[in-house]
Amino acid sequence: MELLKRSQAPEEQKWDLGLIYEDEQQMWAELEDTKGKVQKLVRDYAGKLDTAANIVRCLDEMELIQQAISRIWSYSSLAVETDYTDTLLRERDEKVSDEITHLQKDMSFVDSEILLAPDEELKKALGLAAGCRNYIKKLMDKKPHRLSPETEKALTALGRSLDTPYTVYNTMKLADIAFDPFEVNGKQYPMGYSLYEDDYELEADTAVRRAAFKRFYGTLEKYRHTTAAAYNAQVTQEKTMSELRGFKDVYDSLLFPQRVTREMYDRQIDLITERLAPHMHKYAKLLERKHGLDKISFADLKIALDPEYDPKVTIAESLEYVKNALSILGPDYVEMVDRAYRERWIDFAKNVGKCTGGFCSGLYRRNSFILLNWNDRMADVFTVAHELGHAGQSMYSDLAQSYYDCDPSMYLIEAPSTMNELLLAHYLTQTSQDKRFRRWVLSSLISNTYYHNFVTHLREAWYQREVYRIIDEGGSVNADVLSDIFRKNLELFWGDAVEIPEGAELTWMRQPHYYMGLYSYTYSAGLTVATQAMLRIQKEGQSAVEDWKRFLAAGGTQDPVGHAKIAGVDVTTDGPLNATIDYIGKIIDEICRLTEELDGI
Repeated sequence: MELLKRSQAPEEQKWDLGLIYEDEQQMWAELEDTKGKVQKLVRDYAGKLDTAANIVRCLDEMELIQQAISRIWSYSSLAVETDYTDTLLRERDEKVSDEITHLQKDMSFVDSEILLAPDEELKKALGLAAGCRNYIKKLMDKKPHRLSPETEKALTALGRSLDTPYTVYNTMKLADIAFDPFEVNGKQYPMGYSLYEDDYELEADTAVRRAAFKRFYGTLEKYRHTTAAAYNAQVTQEKTMSELRGFKDVYDSLLFPQRVTREMYDRQIDLITERLAPHMHKYAKLLERKHGLDKISFADLKIALDPEYDPKVTIAESLEYVKNALSILGPDYVEMVDRAYRERWIDFAKNVGKCTGGFCSGLYRRNSFILLNWNDRMADVFTVAHELGHAGQSMYSDLAQSYYDCDPSMYLIEAPSTMNELLLAHYLTQTSQDKRFRRWVLSSLISNTYYHNFVTHLREAWYQREVYRIIDEGGSVNADVLSDIFRKNLELFWGDAVEIPEGAELTWMRQPHYYMGLYSYTYSAGLTVATQAMLRIQKEGQSAVEDWKRFLAAGGTQDPVGHAKIAGVDVTTDGPLNATIDYIGKIIDEICRLTEELDGI
């Protein structure tokens, strides 16, 4: 289980960044070419964006520049994500980030000057525009919150500095933090961030799992003050920006680009906290009985219900599972999955310094890049299916929309990914009538999909909301305050059903999403829409599948309400969320019933 160095990891398990550029020199060459195009943009349009024709021409040219910047940034930053210990990669990324910041600063005049154009010219521009029409509309919506052109340019120039809290967090987590091994019954076990999150947290041996928990959180504690300082800098900065731009509070500022109401945001957090908790208490108690635990602890919540029936899965086998599960979406989707494996879009390798968790980063009208840490578990197959959901959304929306419109609101960004997890679980249940197999699939759905999105990320969202309340009232946070909030958070949800051991309160240190605005709550929002759309597919068949593909293709052309409506889901009410919580409860009830039939428990 000792983690390899990046150079020692099998080549076939690494993604191929050569799909972007053949070599580093090609990247630098495109960067130089892009500099020239930005200089030309400035010469041609600075001081001249007062007519509809110039506005549209400028935005059309800038779209191509932004695509090039995306390729350059991806080639550099994705390399770092696989090995934060490689100082050469980090130095190159610093250089690339600096160059891109200068380019964005030079182009900052575009938005400012467009908003200074006469209203009649802006209206004409909307009539002339094709790919940039929604960009202009969204820009007009931002007008009350825009600062002077000089200030906007200065803020763009400070972009890298404003990203420092996240840079500090990632560097500490993936390059600096060092874990000592731990010992159980005379045997030593290595420890690392990904080893804990992707393996030990799921370990069936209670003694090993709980010892790993103590070592992991005991090590995190040594870094809590630095991590808290970085996070306090992040949220304080966000509060300052909300005030500068004239928002009512930091929540309105962060929800504004998502085009989401405060009610929709609070609903996810409050309703799940209230109504899902009893169902999850029931599942936790079932784990306690099935594993013969004296008391179920927070350290035990991610274990498989039936670990002896939790088969090892190879990367090759995962391809067949995923292709079969997602075949309902059509041959073009299956071909994308095949290409992802065949062309090495996916980085499966486990190595020192690699980013934890998983993500998908897409290149417009090209391919996506997916990162995860493969551990031969069915949980990894769900992760692959999840990230391929993002790749599938990119494939459809890129073909249908301009670069400006390819990304949906963050509120629904996790719907395509979680839908794929549901389709995988549904496919698996159709492959066998064996009760033990069905229980294994359903419990995987609860422990992977719904626990991750409706519990883990939702508790993060509750905690995040409490932090912003303090910041919005003019306060600040430190390690002790953050730990206190997170312990109260866990105790609120789990009550007396689950023991919250010492160290669990440091879970706030594990999540990079806190540096990405109000992101954590959107996992449950996306899964709510995905669940209801999946139930439609099961009931209505191909017509619902076609609606889902139209949903994927819509990109950012709709606000979340209109976008969800394409999939047949009305998110203006709490109906879909309540129905999804009820659905989770029914799955847990069935798991309990099957366990009683199989084991008498």
